[in-house]
Amino acid sequence: MNTYDFQGQTALVTGGTRGIGAAITRALLNAGAQVVATYGGNAEAAKAFVASLPEEQASRLETAAFDVADDQQVEEFFKGFDQTHERLDVTVNCAGIRQDGVVAMLPEDSWRRVLAVNLDGAFHVAKQSVLRMLTHRYGRIVLLTSPMGRIGWLGQANYSSSKAGLVAFCKSLAKEVVRRGITVNCVSPGFIDTDFIGNLPPEQKQEYAKLVPVRRFGTPEEVADATLFLVSRSSAYITGSVLEISGGL
Repeated sequence: MNTYDFQGQTALVTGGTRGIGAAITRALLNAGAQVVATYGGNAEAAKAFVASLPEEQASRLETAAFDVADDQQVEEFFKGFDQTHERLDVTVNCAGIRQDGVVAMLPEDSWRRVLAVNLDGAFHVAKQSVLRMLTHRYGRIVLLTSPMGRIGWLGQANYSSSKAGLVAFCKSLAKEVVRRGITVNCVSPGFIDTDFIGNLPPEQKQEYAKLVPVRRFGTPEEVADATLFLVSRSSAYITGSVLEISGGL
């Protein structure tokens, strides 16, 4: 991985204790940042992640549980954040869910819940982040989208729609805040070897891997490395962009 210096910076990573989010949290800690990693409900996974960190890094990590789809819970989290942190420099929105099903058989609740977490949740967190970044005229926001928002996928109309919406949201927000020193970009991971796709049958994983020109799934660390660049000061001239990390999918 490239070497970045985030000492003195505070970062927020939603969905930051598992999978890609955990890799991004770990990368930011490695680079010296203070990090707040949030999760939706899997407290055991969050505890295990914290326990896996070296003591010095764990001392710079806080965890918090709330539902990003609930604007009141998000506001309450940020009120608490303000009491213990002077500023927010980086926000990475990794919180996301899948509830697959073909459109004709997709329950209404599955449609709405996926959009609520993946798209509404990003809006709630980005809105509150921007309000804090404006004060210091600096900030980096990265939203995790997906190639499925660009190409669509069988059984994932809800997920694909939410991820396509994130790109439009990113591009609009980027134009609104760029004059205040805040950049907004998307990272678009393809098939990444995490538990997010761990429930797929082995034969389906093999078929998916064949679709990737590099013939393998990516690693969370590869996504984290690219994300660190976009949230670093080195990326000041990049905003409203989508960086696809998909092995050529």
